[in-house]
Order: sequence, then C-alpha cells, then structure tokens
Amino acid sequence: MLPLKISTPDVLEEVARKLLNAFPQGRVFAFYGEMGAGKTTFIKALCRVLDVNDGTSSPTFGLIHEYISGEGDSIFHFDFYRIENLEEAFDIGFEEYIYSGEYCFLEWPELIEKILPDDAVRLGLKVNNDGSRELYEMPDRQ
Repeated sequence: MLPLKISTPDVLEEVARKLLNAFPQGRVFAFYGEMGAGKTTFIKALCRVLDVNDGTSSPTFGLIHEYISGEGDSIFHFDFYRIENLEEAFDIGFEEYIYSGEYCFLEWPELIEKILPDDAVRLGLKVNNDGSRELYEMPDRQ
C-alpha cells in the first residue's frame, strides 16, 4: 500500500482516501517531514475526505484545532512546531484527545514522540526532486 506518490495537488484526496482505507482502525496519524513538505495540505485533504465543512488551517499558534466531520464526529489537528516541552502538550489535554477514539492528525510529532501511543500511524512526507511528494510509513519509534 505505502509508499503513495502525490504527483499533483489534484490527487491529494485520492491519496488521503487510500491512506484512511489502509488503516481502518487507525485514529492517530503522526506526520513527519520538513517544513514545506505538505503536512498541513495533506491533513486538509484528509479532512475533506472525512467531509469536514469548516475551514481548515494549521493550528501553529494554538497547538490544536477541532473540526467536525460530516458524520458529526470530532477531528483533532495538532501542530507541535512551536512546543517547547512535553508539559505544554499535557497542559492542552493531549492525552484526552489522543485516547478519545476520534481522528487525531499531528504535525511535528517528533517533538512529543515520548508520549505518542504505540498504535499511532507514523508517516513520513518528503518532497521528491520533481516536486512530487511521497507518503511513506515510518518505523514505529524514532
């Protein structure tokens, strides 16, 4: 199933759907990749596939955004880029969100790796020389 190539922005939702289908029990998806690799853009595509009607954006300054799916379920989008220590994650109630059974999409998870659940789906996103992206499964622990 993986890796998945994202050749153009037109295929984002197709790739997002394939990813969700590949991990039907997955609820915590951790996205690793350099700045500009497309983590936020891909999470927006996942939200569209899950029928989120709200506007989606990176929660860089607030650490978390909550969206509502077309089914009425919560979807949590985390961005840990500016986090300075694990205590900040605990302060926002990270564990309550992550064990809620709802979809949780995480950017910059390497900054909170120690507290990620073992069953988190760890995914790398890289930019290829031709400008396309590749989504691949990471090893279980960094």
